[in-house]
Order: sequence, then structure tokens, then C-alpha cells
Amino acid sequence: MTLTNAVKQRIINLATSQGIKIHKLALNSGVPYSTISSFLNGKCTSITLTTLLHICEGSNITLKDFFDDELFKNISDSSLKISIEKE
Repeated sequence: MTLTNAVKQRIINLATSQGIKIHKLALNSGVPYSTISSFLNGKCTSITLTTLLHICEGSNITLKDFFDDELFKNISDSSLKISIEKE
């Protein structure tokens, strides 16, 4: 599973576990529904940590709780690269 797919699934799982729809999750989070919907539908390929933080706050969990999920145990995303430039 890619990191992007894991984050999408985690957001869906958060809403499901709370018994709410994505629209209500957006309202609780103060994040525009269009932002979450565009990410979940693949129209937007990334989501900011700030947006994730607001989603977490609206769900009464921390970012640590968000990523402390089985979905993130075996991430295989070739786009995950950290480059360190020497000065």
C-alpha cells in the first residue's frame, strides 16, 4: 500500500468509526469538504500535515494516533525519498 492510499483509507476509517460521513468529518474539522473530497477522490494527490492535523482535532485524536495504525506498518511508496544536500 502506498502512503497516499493509507492516508485516504485512514480518513475513511475515522469517519466510519465515528459513524459519520465525510461531510460531517469535514464540518467537525473545519476543513472544507471539497478539500477532503478532492484528496479522497484522487483529484488532488497530496494533503498537507496542517489539514491532517485539523482532521485529527475534529476527530479528537492526535497526529500520532492517526499514524499509529496498521495501515502504516508496511508502506511501500517509491516516491518517499529524503534527500539531504550538503552545504
